[in-house]
Amino acid sequence: MVDERTARSPVSRILIADDSAPTRYALCRLIESHEGWEVCGEAADGADAVEQAARLTPDLVVLDLTMPHMNGFQAAEAIHAAAPDIPLLLFTLHTVDPAMVSKARSVGFKGAISKSSFETILHGIETVLAGTPFFGMQPAAS
Repeated sequence: MVDERTARSPVSRILIADDSAPTRYALCRLIESHEGWEVCGEAADGADAVEQAARLTPDLVVLDLTMPHMNGFQAAEAIHAAAPDIPLLLFTLHTVDPAMVSKARSVGFKGAISKSSFETILHGIETVLAGTPFFGMQPAAS
């Protein structure tokens, strides 16, 4: 039996979770402007992100840190426990400092980008989809 996703041209399916509708909208437009990427789902809170990740099995989940019901760390931990092969990218208003990187790695994130560097999101997504950790402006060592 042929997998439907491999039978067509390769497309990376990305789930976005952020409690801000304008941020989700902007992120969707940015991601979908990149050839080979599509937004397969949007979640407005951490609990919905966990449910959608299980149902949609995306190639990447972009998670905000501060969300209702479950924050990004809690959602990441749940997603990573259920599906450790799905890479997770933290997208946050908070400064991506060494303490945040350590916490993010401990719950399963493969990368973290500050929302103040919105323009680096494409590079961060490319890097994490390629299997390389990305924490901040430069790819991080494995």
